[in-house]
Amino acid sequence: MRYIRILYVAVLSVCATAAAQAADLKIIANPSVGASAISADELKNVFLITKTSLSDGSHVEPVLAKGGPVHEAFVKEYLGKSDSALQTYYRSLVFTGKASMPKTLGVDAEVVAYVSKTKGAVGYVGAGASTAGVKTLEVK
Repeated sequence: MRYIRILYVAVLSVCATAAAQAADLKIIANPSVGASAISADELKNVFLITKTSLSDGSHVEPVLAKGGPVHEAFVKEYLGKSDSALQTYYRSLVFTGKASMPKTLGVDAEVVAYVSKTKGAVGYVGAGASTAGVKTLEVK
């Protein structure tokens, strides 16, 4: 019985950590994007470049952060990959001519500035970042 409790606590801890990581970031989009919410699958498809438009017809392009805890949390939580696996994936798309590398920026302020001025841009920033000029998408 004691082992079951320990296992239960461990599972709850993992779930709470994943929820906390997702809560530590915001998905942002250029105001031209018509959607106010995006499914986790749709978000994954946008960032894996298998979709270039949302279900509402809005054209989108992914914008990534260069690295750091927000980037790592996003890639792990929403894309199910490590950063190195994601970079390898993107390079294979470029090498085969299927896509070009997504825009990658250094800090949250750069991501927000780029997304605010680029039609269809979708990115992610830390939960505490100022998101003036962009809209925040709810992930369902």
